[in-house]
Amino acid sequence: MSVLPKAVQRYLDKSAIKGSWQLTGSARTALTAAVVIPALAEGESLVATLQSLAGIPTDDWQNTLVVVVVNHSDEATSEVIAQNRADLVRLAAIAKTTEVPLAWVDAASPGREFPVHRAGVGFARKLGMDLVLSRLDWQAEPLLVYLDADTLVEPNYLQAIRHHYRQAEAGAAVLPFQHQPAADAASQSAIDRYELFLRSYVLGLKLAGSPYAFNAVGSAMSCRAMAYVRCGGMNLRKAGEDFYFLQKLAKTDGVARLNGTMVFPSPRISGRVPFGTGRSMGLLLQGETEAVQYYPLAPFLILADWLRCVEQNAVATAEFLLARAEEISPVLAEYLVQSTWLTTWPRLQLNYRTNAERVRAFHIWFDGFKTLRLIHLLCDSGFARGDAAERLPAFFAKAGLSCPGTISEMLAVLRHNDEIR
Repeated sequence: MSVLPKAVQRYLDKSAIKGSWQLTGSARTALTAAVVIPALAEGESLVATLQSLAGIPTDDWQNTLVVVVVNHSDEATSEVIAQNRADLVRLAAIAKTTEVPLAWVDAASPGREFPVHRAGVGFARKLGMDLVLSRLDWQAEPLLVYLDADTLVEPNYLQAIRHHYRQAEAGAAVLPFQHQPAADAASQSAIDRYELFLRSYVLGLKLAGSPYAFNAVGSAMSCRAMAYVRCGGMNLRKAGEDFYFLQKLAKTDGVARLNGTMVFPSPRISGRVPFGTGRSMGLLLQGETEAVQYYPLAPFLILADWLRCVEQNAVATAEFLLARAEEISPVLAEYLVQSTWLTTWPRLQLNYRTNAERVRAFHIWFDGFKTLRLIHLLCDSGFARGDAAERLPAFFAKAGLSCPGTISEMLAVLRHNDEIR
């Protein structure tokens, strides 16, 4: 095995997950890409995902490995334990017959479970990524790809990802996604409503000129392995790990949008995490339509004015910009004061001498989380959320798009808009 770059070895020594977990299955090394899949009592969903990967041409698997992290906590139910153990047996059997180079991590057998305070998708993703780092060919700018055990891919999945990074400057990329069709009309209505919510929020950010205008979907992410190391690796959150991981990558290496292929997450109900697709699906199917309410356009216009104000006045004082923020929105100004704006901006001006450097530093500080928090504060202050028919026509008009009358039709328009972007 070749000597690891110093930065990688430093990451493994200081930040990687420590424990007795190891990769089983394929012994491939000198990898140029690895696809890591967390799996928690997945059963047939995992099989379907692996079958989907098996549709990728054999040549595309050269120097590539799929890593499945079968996991549960040390307080898991008997049903979860039984399913995970069955999945481990099945993985061993599949590995003997599939052309997909397959390895797995046993974090489900007695003594190998995750501690309950750490158990979750963030820990599972990080463990898989950390374990595969020492198998990568670091002379070849290797790639890390994030997938879920209930997500399907197209045959050109790996080809499109590699093609993107051969010409991309940004160190990370989000992939186009579209949820699989649901089993019945009610479930289809629910997943359409939720996916439209995701896409309309990103459209609002795009209209505002935010550099964080990308979807954070855990099964639709990828990055250069060195970008993973530079940003400190995956976080350990039990939910929202994808959002916060992409935040880090955006600040260190940039996040671009990859074109040419698509992934298809499941629309299934899940109570494993406190928010996200599965949680929202469950609430919607219980009749709680307020579980997914759409943002109005007004907060994004305020955001646009604020971002433009800073970008056009990078030499101005913190007090001047705060006064302009007060004119844009008193809620914005109050939020900035609470966020230590009056001490943060002078520090950025001192440390970053050119306007371009200051604006970039500002966007690192005023990140996707601060942006989301501002949108929520503005909504709470009077710009109420509402139904799609009430709130989204303004977004479509601002984007120069024709707005149809139903949620499914609106979703189709935004999907198409993303594909041609």
